[in-house]
Amino acid sequence: MTDAIGLQTLEQALTALTARVSSLREAKSAYPADPRSTLDAALAELDTARELLDASVRELRKAPKRSGERESGSQRELKLLRQVFRTFPIPVVVLDASGVVRRISAETSRMLGSPAGYLIGRSFPLFVDVSRRAAFRSHLTAVQQGGQTATLQTRLAHQGRAHTVQLAVTRLTMPGEPQEMVAVMILPLEAQVAGPPHGPADRSDATLVMAAARRQELLSRMTRLLLDEESLRQPVTVTRASRLLAAEWADWVIADVVRDGMPRRACVLGPSDKPVTQLVRLAEGMNPLTAPALAHVLTGGSGVVHEMLEDDALLGDVPGGPPLLRVMGAASVLIVPIGGENGVLGSLTLVRLRDREPFSLADLGLMEEIGAHLGLALRARRSFQTRSRAADALRTSVVPRSLPDIPGFEAAAIYNAGSSPVGAEFYDVFRSGEGWGFALGGAAGKGEEAASVSAMVRNGLRVLSVWETDPGEVMRKLNQALTAQHNGMFVMAVTGFVKARKIRLASAGHHPAALLRPDGGVRFTAGGGVPLGIAPEAEMFTEELTLTSGQTLVFYSDGLVASQNELGESYGETRLADVLARCVAQSPAEIVKTVEEDRHAFSGGRVWDEIVILALRVV
Repeated sequence: MTDAIGLQTLEQALTALTARVSSLREAKSAYPADPRSTLDAALAELDTARELLDASVRELRKAPKRSGERESGSQRELKLLRQVFRTFPIPVVVLDASGVVRRISAETSRMLGSPAGYLIGRSFPLFVDVSRRAAFRSHLTAVQQGGQTATLQTRLAHQGRAHTVQLAVTRLTMPGEPQEMVAVMILPLEAQVAGPPHGPADRSDATLVMAAARRQELLSRMTRLLLDEESLRQPVTVTRASRLLAAEWADWVIADVVRDGMPRRACVLGPSDKPVTQLVRLAEGMNPLTAPALAHVLTGGSGVVHEMLEDDALLGDVPGGPPLLRVMGAASVLIVPIGGENGVLGSLTLVRLRDREPFSLADLGLMEEIGAHLGLALRARRSFQTRSRAADALRTSVVPRSLPDIPGFEAAAIYNAGSSPVGAEFYDVFRSGEGWGFALGGAAGKGEEAASVSAMVRNGLRVLSVWETDPGEVMRKLNQALTAQHNGMFVMAVTGFVKARKIRLASAGHHPAALLRPDGGVRFTAGGGVPLGIAPEAEMFTEELTLTSGQTLVFYSDGLVASQNELGESYGETRLADVLARCVAQSPAEIVKTVEEDRHAFSGGRVWDEIVILALRVV
């Protein structure tokens, strides 16, 4: 069919072709075990379709419309021929010299799952399988230059649909076009549909509502994940967020974070159902700055979406190899920054393969919101860690890591922070000017300010004990220093200096110590006095004890005796004395453990205030 034919003859040939193509489809469905004969016939029909298309073009050339001329019979024929092209029974696409789609038949639109208005203007090679894309471009160039028809078997993928096809590429001269065009006829050999068509092919209200609901659900799940306590305590925020996105929204997820002013790869996740371990390792080792798209997002602070990927070098090349996106088989890419107050904290890169719906502007908006939330979570975690380190430092300043050995004594202590993130209770054992000293107490209140005051008192006791031999005088000087600050804080404390077996005690509003004798008897020291920081001339209660072998002196905080049970009853000093009476012959470590276990059972495990128990036993 090399000569021009009349329109009526062309219509008849087209009708016959439509019937034969329909019969071939029925044969393929009826006899799936014998695809060879059907395929050979289909290839023959593809040649017929190409010849009919050539004939249509020649008919189009016959009657160009002149300016100002009324529509003639030839112009009506021109419209009819265009209608014939749109209803061609075999998928046909007309490309310009650069491979961009200029015209498309209704059958092609149906096969790819998108309307013609969405596909026109796209680069057709983007639909071709990555492994065959370079070969298609070469065939396209050869057809343009030599005029000979070329055929190529490959896969076309779009909107979750994948088709194994035979392409026939031929050169066309289109009326009204300044340059020659190329027609691509598509013969589907096998089709795979991943699911219901998505995207621009279906924009019904129900689809839009469902898409919005999915995005809202993802945002909600991401928010819950970022607010989880583990995300605040452990450096897993970016990884956990990436895993959620990889499971719900992309085939590949790459996360980069900025550390010390430089972007560094934090996480690479690939499809779980494919052998991509080696590629994941290669991507993990790549420098984010070698990826042009990442550099743009990190410096510009705004996200980008490549709905249909045209440049597969956006994420750089694998070491010594091709572009990373080409190896991945990427079809759509989305990159958003991880927001920060004083600059970008990193980026999230999402990649979808060719058998999935491409990313859209709505996806870009969603991921930019997630990037902002992730930035807030990272800043919150850093703030949390800073405060945790400060809390650890304050806790170390009021609670010693271990107790030193006091000659002639055994010492043990137990500390329960309860619900307090930063403790205000302190205890200590230290060298004094003439021997050893110990102290226990706590500032009224909770939090960092109370802890800092307790740390000041603890360190003040240590310093003043170098020059002062009287614990009462040490407490008076500390009281004067504390009241001079006018911070409204006061401290209940008890301190003692040990020399041989004599202990001189000074109390400033603290609970009395319990003295456990070897016969099981328990008595309490004087205790009392005015807490430090209330008045400059406050009175300190002092007492001197001479201990004998086997006696144990037990100091405790208010949190112990104030613990309550379910009935609101306090633990109290009477119950403490009963428990201590059962601890005769126990070591200090066993005594403090026994008391704390009894308190735990009494209060049902509830702890409101810090609990400190310090035991000193004469050996």
